[in-house]
Amino acid sequence: MYRLRRCRAGGAPMIRDGRAYAAGEAEGLAIVLTDPLSFWGGVAVATGEIIDRSHPQVGQSLAGKILVMPCGRGSSSSSSVLAECLRLGTGPLGILLARPDPILTVAALVAESLYGLRCPILVADINGIATGDRLRLAAMGGSAQVMRL
Repeated sequence: MYRLRRCRAGGAPMIRDGRAYAAGEAEGLAIVLTDPLSFWGGVAVATGEIIDRSHPQVGQSLAGKILVMPCGRGSSSSSSVLAECLRLGTGPLGILLARPDPILTVAALVAESLYGLRCPILVADINGIATGDRLRLAAMGGSAQVMRL
């Protein structure tokens, strides 16, 4: 399902192909979460900060970053929280997941429909991506690419 290209023989992975779930383009610094996150009760809408006290990255901000995590973690109300974060500018610029998450996808589609704001959501291999890596996400139709810059 995923194809990994290398910039030169033996070089670090630079481009990963994946699947697009919400269209758009985004570029920014990655914040990699080790565990799934629920936006409902897990993220402060006003700041984009992780407030779930049981989450390993509690206290870190998602605002203006590329969110990378294995998958989302319910509740269906996470869609409304993420959409509101996107409206306020406190949400991530884009989301890269290892597994599809329909709840987060709904939020991105609603934010685009209601507010004209795009938050691309891609599914691809997230191994080897670290917090602080500069990423570019491009999602159009069903295809997507993740590039480490």
